[in-house]
Amino acid sequence: MSIGIPVSAAGDAHEHRTRRAPAIGEVRLMPLAVATTVGLAVWIIPTPSGLAPNAWHLAAVFVATIIAIIGKAAPMGSVAVVAMAVCAASRVLAPGSTSKSVSAALSGFSNPTIWLIVSAFFIARAVIKSGLGERLAYFFVRIFGRSTLGLAYGLGLADLVLSPAIPSNTARAGGVVYPIMRSIIRATSADPDDPESCRRIGSYLAITAYNLDLAASVVFFTGAAPNAMGVRLAAAAGADTPSWGGWFLAACVPGLLGFLVVPLILHVIFPPGVRRTPEAPAQAARRLHELGPLSGEERVTLGVFVLTIALWVVGDRLMSATTVALIGLGMLLLTGALTWDDMKSEKSAWDTLTWFAALVMMGSQLNELGFISWFGDLVKGPLGGLSPSVAFIALSLVYALSHYMFASGTAHAASMFSVFFGVGTALGLPPVPLIVLLSGIPTLMGCLTHYGNGPAPLFFGTGYVTIGHWWRSGLVIGIVHMVIWLTIGTAWWHLIGAW
Repeated sequence: MSIGIPVSAAGDAHEHRTRRAPAIGEVRLMPLAVATTVGLAVWIIPTPSGLAPNAWHLAAVFVATIIAIIGKAAPMGSVAVVAMAVCAASRVLAPGSTSKSVSAALSGFSNPTIWLIVSAFFIARAVIKSGLGERLAYFFVRIFGRSTLGLAYGLGLADLVLSPAIPSNTARAGGVVYPIMRSIIRATSADPDDPESCRRIGSYLAITAYNLDLAASVVFFTGAAPNAMGVRLAAAAGADTPSWGGWFLAACVPGLLGFLVVPLILHVIFPPGVRRTPEAPAQAARRLHELGPLSGEERVTLGVFVLTIALWVVGDRLMSATTVALIGLGMLLLTGALTWDDMKSEKSAWDTLTWFAALVMMGSQLNELGFISWFGDLVKGPLGGLSPSVAFIALSLVYALSHYMFASGTAHAASMFSVFFGVGTALGLPPVPLIVLLSGIPTLMGCLTHYGNGPAPLFFGTGYVTIGHWWRSGLVIGIVHMVIWLTIGTAWWHLIGAW
């Protein structure tokens, strides 16, 4: 005798679920209502003293947008378009001028970092399409492929080795790690054309490779742009700043420890569906033998790939990382290794362009309208009576949590470093630890959200990790980083005489 749900009960249950989660097409009405209500509530609250009304109203739009994204009120691209429309129509970006408000609302599309990310999507597609990605993937699988954890460390070590020479963690992650990771996922999945099969290994590799990129970025002074920015801002404030070697000495122990533990922690809290792949190295070696020599398309793609990396190594002495990515993309198009149809079909790139542009625009405008500096001033008062050690912890934690408002580590450092560094020096905190940690936090805390740093949309765009999993695991990793830097890091700084 079978036990089941009667048809009428099943229908009632379906109707109940429908009532609880009403939707119109792709739009879920309940999360949309919550986001709208919270946004309107913040909007109508009287503007705090010292802040312009339009800055406060933009903050309300930003809060509503983030809640809508978290609650999946609609696809992120749709939420982004609505947010830009609200910003333009309400004129919060340029009161009294419709044309300027529209221009400001669309300004995120001109952000170079966004186009670097989008170009990386397309370059990754060319690497996979040509077969070069498959070849590279099997090479990595042959060396590190006995476990998913080994594959993660292999990708992270490649990022770490390149970090002293490539000062853009977005360029490293997007141009080097990401395409190889995508190919590894396809090569080690039972069915590379089945999303569920790819997700079994892809979910872990995507979030781990991203977090290892962030962890590798703070070990060397040239690992990420906020490092140099923080040193320059501290020098402008008259502080004694660390040299390249001094930075490495101060950051190597907490930085490398964070790099080592991130894959292990994620392996526990976000375990992969496939953990052991003992036969993968031998299989990879056989497959490499079957592939034979490089094809013509692979040679072209490899040449562009190597040239792009070489120009990234040279850095801004010749041209920006975004310019290099666009040149590489143009070469792939001219040689036929990539076609315009290939680009049009890369939906994740265009989706990322839309929602990330909106978030970058709002974050930048919040800074320009004075909201970020106003927020920073709020931090000063409560810390005055604390001891230096306690003040250092409190200052660092507030600074770290503020990264939820940013879609860029560079923007975070540019907006808030000077405020927090000024508070720290006024409290008598040692300059080198303060500089290194406050410069590193904007990059490390990119782990918190799926928009928190340049490479985030690339790895999130794979679709292997949900927003909920990303934010929850990101918070855990963020806490781990802060514990390491504030305990072992502090002990290390005392040992080397920096504190």
